[in-house]
Amino acid sequence: MNLRRVRFDHPDATKLNDEVQAEYHLRYGDGGDATTLDPADFDPPRGLYLIAYDEHDRPVATGGWRSQDRNEEGNEDGDAELKRMYVVEDMRGRGLARRILADLEADARAAGRLRMVLETGTKQPEAIGLYTSTGYAPCVKFGYYRDYEDSRCYAKRL
Repeated sequence: MNLRRVRFDHPDATKLNDEVQAEYHLRYGDGGDATTLDPADFDPPRGLYLIAYDEHDRPVATGGWRSQDRNEEGNEDGDAELKRMYVVEDMRGRGLARRILADLEADARAAGRLRMVLETGTKQPEAIGLYTSTGYAPCVKFGYYRDYEDSRCYAKRL
């Protein structure tokens, strides 16, 4: 796999974001993630967005982090929020998400962020399994979906 840093508004990022939004809609029936994201949120040094490409230069996985500090949605100073982790269906189970996650954690740590946080949902057991198996633990809920019953939030010290 070839990992590339791209902007969140790169055409391949937009394509994969549309796919993950469609999957969220299938799982939750709510039209997808309504969290507001600005492409500049992922610009270094306050964030990073990665796309993994296969041997045919096809974009097959994404993930990013953006800086968050204490706010009204429950974030803490020094947070790096994980967003848009996604692997296309035919490439799942090959360790792509783990590789992207490790690179994002290393980059956020190097940028001085203190903990990685994420929000997922009960209808994404694969995501919950990935995060708990890589050292994430439940934390106080934050973000757009903090008041939703199906929402689950996790954190890991960097």
